[in-house]
Amino acid sequence: MITIILIAIFILGYLAIAFEEPLKLNKAAAALLTGVLCWTIYILQSPSSETVSKELFEHLGEIASILFFLLGAMTIVELIDSHNGFEIITQKITTTNKKRLLFIVTGITFFLSALLDNLTTAIIMTSLCTKILSEKEDRLWFAGMIVIAANAGGAWSPLGDVTTTMLWIGGQITALNIIRELILPSMVACGLPLLLMSRQFKGKKIIPSALQKRSSKEKKESNIILVAGIILLIFVPVFKTLTHLPPFMGMLLALSIMWIVNALIHKKNEAAYAEKYTVARALQRIDTPSILFFLGILLAVAALQSYGILKTAAVYLSNSLHNDFLIGIALGILSSVVDNVPLVAATQGMYDLSTYPTDHPFWEFLALTTGTGGSAIIIGSAAGVAVMGIEQINFIWYLKKISWLAIVGFIAGIAVFLLEDGILF
Repeated sequence: MITIILIAIFILGYLAIAFEEPLKLNKAAAALLTGVLCWTIYILQSPSSETVSKELFEHLGEIASILFFLLGAMTIVELIDSHNGFEIITQKITTTNKKRLLFIVTGITFFLSALLDNLTTAIIMTSLCTKILSEKEDRLWFAGMIVIAANAGGAWSPLGDVTTTMLWIGGQITALNIIRELILPSMVACGLPLLLMSRQFKGKKIIPSALQKRSSKEKKESNIILVAGIILLIFVPVFKTLTHLPPFMGMLLALSIMWIVNALIHKKNEAAYAEKYTVARALQRIDTPSILFFLGILLAVAALQSYGILKTAAVYLSNSLHNDFLIGIALGILSSVVDNVPLVAATQGMYDLSTYPTDHPFWEFLALTTGTGGSAIIIGSAAGVAVMGIEQINFIWYLKKISWLAIVGFIAGIAVFLLEDGILF
């Protein structure tokens, strides 16, 4: 009975998020209410409130790490933007053809997300597109493609997606092998939606945005902030690899250094001028409701995980489907609704390395499906949630316009993987 109630609350919460516009209710409110209600129901039926509270705080640590990572990345990007740092990049993109620009943005996103991670890359590339594209509809389409490209790019790199990193740390995959096995399926999962989307931009031109007149001093400050920001963001995965600390620690380190660099740059400037470029001002411009929305969604998913619903679902799929690849596909589809991290964690707990040894195709396939499956729904991945906040993408708009493209890419990527392994022959 409790299971049914929890699932019903979760579904109703999702519907409230989906119909945000007709209900005139901010998605953050619906997400927070869903998260709190799920934990309230769970603790009221539990014989030990202390156990539930302990579980909540354990999950809160994981959730906070994601939120602080998101906060740090968004602040650094906002700081670059406030200094017009992106203008330096947009000046290098000389094409006025929207179709060609879509290919450029998608290609950069796909490979950059493998180097950084899909969340940071999605934030950077979406912010960049807001400076290049003046029409809101164009920005929404580009943002949708960025989500698909970032998630596909993250799937084939041990640093690109949280779940792939989990499998790498857990010993289920090795770095070189996952790159070799998944780069082609990931490229197809990104490339096919790109080809389909690009048709609507054929022959369309970009209306160039007017460049702001800036002094040589302002240009110098922009260059320093842009270079420092990019170097520090690239340093985050390096810091994680060297220290084995969680990624958010590297991001907080990057933010603190960025804060110091910014303070030194504006040390001799007038207070009124320097105030416009402070980190405190950048923090004020961050979309806080989106971060609270993410908190609510992750709390709700954590409640389902703690009560055992997600593990039960994973076990049920395993017992019902009796096929490694059907299980992987089902988990990929499920990852578009709930966070892929607890799903992969549950799967790691179900199958040890004696069942599926390191670099077994099952683990590689799981990384592909749970990584790319999250693109099917805008809130199915951290990258999607971040982009949703930056561009204020409507849930239903994404469902109508982008979801089918993500699903086509998802299926195509799976087909290529199975062909590579000779399973379809």
